[in-house]
This record gives sequence, structure tokens and C-alpha cells, in this order.
Amino acid sequence: MNHHFVREKKIDITRLDNGLVVATEQIPEVATATLGVWIGTGSRHEMPHEHGLSHLIEHMAFKGTERRSARQIAEDIENVGGDINAATSVEYTSYTARVLGENVDVAMDVLGDILTASAFDPGELAREKGVILQEYAAVEDTPDDLVYDAFMETAFPGQPIGRPILGTPETIDAFDEAVIRTFLKREYAPGKMVLAAAGDVDHGQIAALAQRSFGTMPAVPLREPDSGVYRGGERRIQRKLEQANIVLGLPGLSFKDPGYYAAHLFAHILGGGLTSRLWHEVRETRGLAYSIEAFHWPFSDCGLFGVGAGTAGKDVTELMDVTLACMRQATQDIGETEMTRAKAQMKVALLTALETPGGRLERIARQLLSWGRIIPSDEIVNKVDALTVDQVRAAGRHLLQGAPTLSAIGPLKGLPKVGDVAQALQR
Repeated sequence: MNHHFVREKKIDITRLDNGLVVATEQIPEVATATLGVWIGTGSRHEMPHEHGLSHLIEHMAFKGTERRSARQIAEDIENVGGDINAATSVEYTSYTARVLGENVDVAMDVLGDILTASAFDPGELAREKGVILQEYAAVEDTPDDLVYDAFMETAFPGQPIGRPILGTPETIDAFDEAVIRTFLKREYAPGKMVLAAAGDVDHGQIAALAQRSFGTMPAVPLREPDSGVYRGGERRIQRKLEQANIVLGLPGLSFKDPGYYAAHLFAHILGGGLTSRLWHEVRETRGLAYSIEAFHWPFSDCGLFGVGAGTAGKDVTELMDVTLACMRQATQDIGETEMTRAKAQMKVALLTALETPGGRLERIARQLLSWGRIIPSDEIVNKVDALTVDQVRAAGRHLLQGAPTLSAIGPLKGLPKVGDVAQALQR
């Protein structure tokens, strides 16, 4: 392939005495700087009484510190033309800011302030709980979101990795400053934090600013989350709706598993684009769904493979029959043309993500947290290119041997039982 498109820029890395890693990637042709602090903590690191706390803390970070009000946080960033954001996932929480290169000191000061000196004012805390409860209600009113929450809970029952990120009204209402500070002290440990910057940045300056903002954070012992143990099963939510939203899943692979890329490629060929098997058969040939997708979600120690779609109640049985047949058939006759196309699509997705400072920032932080090193793009591309038809078919057969998870919401009269689905996958 043309390696001009995957050439690696120089990434400088410094580790502070307390364990926090500082990594920068200078991009000379870019005038802005994107900075972010990534913490290797997400919803799966919460104890039962902390369910939803990672997400609440992410919200509260912008609600005032010991020296800035919520308004001042926003003004300090926007006065220099910047923007600031945060996100919570199952395994990570991130806080990012984008400014002109000349204003990285402002962005770093704000990020350091919200992560080390948040005030957690009781009034702001009460208001933000209300906001999150509205967010929770919105998910409850959105079947195509709710069905995926039900899917995760059914695949990993009674486990932190399977719980919805938002929490529940009961846990959200119970949170107070003491619970928040206990969690932060335990989980926001410098040894599981990466401060990354990309664009118009100077490593020496960023490292010095990081030392000033984060260098006094105490090093604390790192706590590993409970391992995710896939169980499977079914959950049906009967509702009077126009459509049935259905997710069928099976145990997948960790992103550290040697078979990860083959499993990912199998999912893409099955339902990853307009030329995928499911899209062609379900959407284009039979008109059974507006959209259908196959996915492979990897985590650090486990994963999920599955298919999600919505269809009219009268078409549920046919949709399931066609989907199961496509899944079985793909393990037998995936061909070279599909492989070539899927590999090209995966490489485009990989390289597109590296075309912005934000994309490069996320790659740096995630890889350092997960692998302790930056993985060169051509190393990933070479692994994808090396996959054979036999390997991808075998990966599909391995995936289909697992115990199914079936979650659905809406008119479900024609939905088969999960035991029947398991039998159908093995025909």
C-alpha cells in the first residue's frame, strides 16, 4: 500500500514522578492544539453503590472549582476561541480541550483545575443529578438505545461491565460529595492517566505545564476491575410500539486477543456496510429493516459480537430466520472479493481517524493506557492484510459457538426463544 498515508510523526513521551504519562505529537501544518487527559477508569470500575458515578463526575468537572465558577470555566476556554468536552465509557473517561497553539497554557490550566480542584458544590450537584435523570429518562423513551442497555445487562448479568453507564435513579439520587471524593482518590490515579496533546504543541512546554498542574497528585496503588464473565440469556420488553428493536449477540474477543482482527473482519463482512451480507439480504432484497448492522465490541479482557436491527412486528420471525441463515452461511463461504473490500474499508477507517489532532490524541492515549506503547499504523495494517479467508471463516465459526444473548423491545410475538436461536446457529 502507499505508506505515504500512514507515515508516523514523532511522538515524545515523558513520565512524571507520580506515574502520569505525558505524550505529544507535533503536527507542523496544524495551527491548533488538542489536549486531553485520559483516565483508565470507566463504569466497569464502579462498586454497586457507585453505579453511574463515573458519568456524574464527568458532568461535575465543569460545574466549578475552588477558583473558577462553572461560567468562568467556559469563559476561560471560549475567550481564546477554544472548546472543551468530556466523555465516559465502560473502561475510560476523557477530558479534552482544543485551542490555538499559543493558548495551550490556558487549556492546561483549566484541565488541571477541573481534575484536581473541583468544588462539588451541593447546589450544582443537585442540579446535575436532575440533568442526568433527564438523560436517563430519554434513554428509557428511546427503544433503540434501551435495547442495547438491556443487551449488555443480559450478556454480563450482575457485573459492572454490564451495567448502563448512566446509573439508575436510585444510585444517582444517593450520590454525595463524600462518595465522589472517595471514588476520585481511588480511581483517578496518576499511574492510570495519560495527558496527550497533538497539533501545534511543544513537548517541553506541555511536560512543564503538566508537572505544574498534575505533578503534586499522589501516586496510589492501582486497582484492577473485576473480570468480565459473559453469561448470555434473553430479555424481552413488551411494549406497544410500531417496531421491534432486536439485538442478538455472542461472546466476542478482547482487543488483546490474537484473533481480534479476524473477528472484527468477520463482523464487518457480515454487516458493516452497504455491500455487507446482512444489508444486502435484509434491507435491499427483502425490505425487512431500515437498517441492520453487525458489530464486534472489544474490551480489555473480553468482548461482544452481535447484530442489531429494527423491524415491524409482523416481520420479526422472518428477520430472525434470514439473519441466522446469513450468519451461518458467512462462516462457510466468505470469499476473496469480500475480504479485499473489507480490508480496504478497515484501513480507511483506521487512517481517517489519524487525519485530525483529536483522532491522533485518542490513539495515543488509548494505546498507552492499554498497551504501554504506541502501535505504528503499518503494524496494524500488516496484521489486517495478512488475514486469510480461512482465518476469518474460522473466526466466525468460533463466534457462533458461544451461548447467545437476545434482547428485544416492542411487539415480540414472533421472536424465537434464545434456546431455539442457539440451535439454529449450529445447523
